[in-house]
Amino acid sequence: MSVERVNEIIDRYGADPSLSLAILQSIQGEYSYLPREALEHTAERLGIPLTEVYRLATFYRSFSLKPKGEYMITVCLGTACHLCEGWRILEQLERELGIKAGGTTPDGKFSLEATGCLGACAQAPLMVVNEQPYGKMSYAKARQLIARLASDEMQPGDEIAELTAD
Repeated sequence: MSVERVNEIIDRYGADPSLSLAILQSIQGEYSYLPREALEHTAERLGIPLTEVYRLATFYRSFSLKPKGEYMITVCLGTACHLCEGWRILEQLERELGIKAGGTTPDGKFSLEATGCLGACAQAPLMVVNEQPYGKMSYAKARQLIARLASDEMQPGDEIAELTAD
């Protein structure tokens, strides 16, 4: 974590304590999580108690206090995705990656999350990698996508039409 970079972010918001939530969002955008040192520095710079900064960081689910993987995989478990066996894709990815939802692989390559409805029910089951949605997913396609990302053969957002169906 770079104190200089955190200072730039805080300065962008005029070091205004009323904008602490936006500051934390920007810090997380920079580091993909909220480093402890950044939280401490933010509290000090804004002149607010560290407990207040941690309250914000732990209240909102979008914040993470743990580093995330290079590839953030989110599997939708909303009703349509659940009925189309999104839960099965999640379970199989957990086994393949060796982590549970909410975890990150030891090499820092992948993080896996489960979420409620993402609002793309017509594309069920839906999987998102680094904010890029992949609809009509199957475990076979998910496994191929993960293998390609792991080998740096493709990046999130690349077409997966050439992936074989189940």
